[in-house]
Amino acid sequence: MIEKVNPKHPDKVADRIAGAIVDLAYSIEENPKIAVEVLIGHGDCHIIIESDIEFTGEMVMPIVERIGGKLNLDLKSVKQDVHLADNQVGEIRCGDNGIFRGVPLNIEEKILSEIAHDLYRKYDSDGKYIFNLRDKKVIICQSNASTEELKAEYGENAVVNPLGDWTGGTDVDTGATNRKLGSDMGRAVTGGGLHGKDVSKADVSVNIYAFLKAQELNKTVDFYCAIGDTEVGGVPYSEIVATAKEYIDSIGGFEKLAEWGLF
Repeated sequence: MIEKVNPKHPDKVADRIAGAIVDLAYSIEENPKIAVEVLIGHGDCHIIIESDIEFTGEMVMPIVERIGGKLNLDLKSVKQDVHLADNQVGEIRCGDNGIFRGVPLNIEEKILSEIAHDLYRKYDSDGKYIFNLRDKKVIICQSNASTEELKAEYGENAVVNPLGDWTGGTDVDTGATNRKLGSDMGRAVTGGGLHGKDVSKADVSVNIYAFLKAQELNKTVDFYCAIGDTEVGGVPYSEIVATAKEYIDSIGGFEKLAEWGLF
């Protein structure tokens, strides 16, 4: 079984804000060092940024309003830890310890991804979905949509809005960065999340590299690294970082990555 949430789910709103801030960092510097955490809900948006760039409310507020609406911004922007900063001086090195797994997408993940994307095209609002191929059962929780119409469309094997029609959004539920790892990476979930970080961070680059390798080879692949490594699985880390950045650029940036994750 597999779960997906759409880009308007509160956790995805937090991921998208974090991703958009990373996109902003890349518009300021060619290779910025940045890590962003976002907690959003009930009228407030709390953001902590660790970076070699100093961010102000004037820089961040337009991103928050565009993605999350009118919210009170609580922003803390601090310098990256000196040891982490020194780790990247002179050569691209792993920015953290980690284990990573890439898994070929299966039919279950592909079907649910298609369902989730189709629903989002029709209903541009908070939604969460589960699919179990064995039972041919789909669970659809879609805000701002007619429960009866969805039941008629998806048939008797669909469980639709068990509590009835609902509105969703960050006034119903809080959102936090990297809280929907299963939705982002499917069966490949291992360690850290994809969002709110530059590509020197292994959570971003090695996860993406592992995903791409798994699709290419059609088999599960595993990697691990220690902070400071210049190779991962015999591959230069600089090559892994370049591959991840190329992929992110190809889909439109870090905010676009945050919308759906890797599938």
